[in-house]
Amino acid sequence: MKLLHDKKFEFMAFRKVAIGISLCLVIGSLLLIAFKGLNLGIDYTGGTLLQVEFPAAASVEQARQALSTVGQEQAVIQAYSDRGMIIRLKAGEETVGQQAREALRQKFGEIQVLRLEKVGPVVGKELTRGALIALVLALLGILLYVSVRFQFRFAAVSVAALAHDAIIVTGAFALTGREISLTYIAAILTVVGYSINDTIVVLDRVRENWGKMRQIGIERLLDDSVNQTLSRTINTSLTTMLPVIALFLFGGPVIADFSFALLVGLVVGTYSSVFIACALLCEWYKRSPR
Repeated sequence: MKLLHDKKFEFMAFRKVAIGISLCLVIGSLLLIAFKGLNLGIDYTGGTLLQVEFPAAASVEQARQALSTVGQEQAVIQAYSDRGMIIRLKAGEETVGQQAREALRQKFGEIQVLRLEKVGPVVGKELTRGALIALVLALLGILLYVSVRFQFRFAAVSVAALAHDAIIVTGAFALTGREISLTYIAAILTVVGYSINDTIVVLDRVRENWGKMRQIGIERLLDDSVNQTLSRTINTSLTTMLPVIALFLFGGPVIADFSFALLVGLVVGTYSSVFIACALLCEWYKRSPR
């Protein structure tokens, strides 16, 4: 990345194109969410809870293979011992619990059912509310901290970039039909944390260079700041993305949705640090310097 130190890319020259592309992606994501809808998991829609003890040691993957025969390959399976598992099945027919139990019996022999009960969607509404509160509080906390540490304009464009990232990742889930679960919420909050870290590194350099504003102008100042942090941004993104790609390709279905959200979030978050946060800051300053 040493070669990048000799390069001076004019990022702000493409800011309007970048903002236009982002607007299209955000609007498209919102339309997908509104009209195609999200594939909500049993954490939000309700389902069936099944707790079983196997006659011998069994793996989660073996249990998932058995459940796939009755259309429950996306079941949430938690092993609490070598022979015990708690399985959450997606809502379906009334007999979904019995079907899953029979599938497991055919695979493992005589199993002991410790619990078989339905989970209502009321719990899902509480989880949805809690997830939204967590996300809003995180954004408000970031807005407050950056306002105090830097200035309000920096905070506002940072939060706008984070909202941009969260909406596009959610749109990707709607487009691909991936399941929205508590794992998705964890992934979104992880993406928000990663993205704000990258954005703050760039904006901190902007603040250091702010004294040159009158001599070089806002566009040149932002370009110089981004170029000065470009090597760090690329190195961090690549070293983070490589293990995430490995998790997505080889981690199996249990963490596939989580790694997919991180993968999309890393790409969008790196992009938004430059072409959303800095581009919006440039447009804002040019329209209202004071």
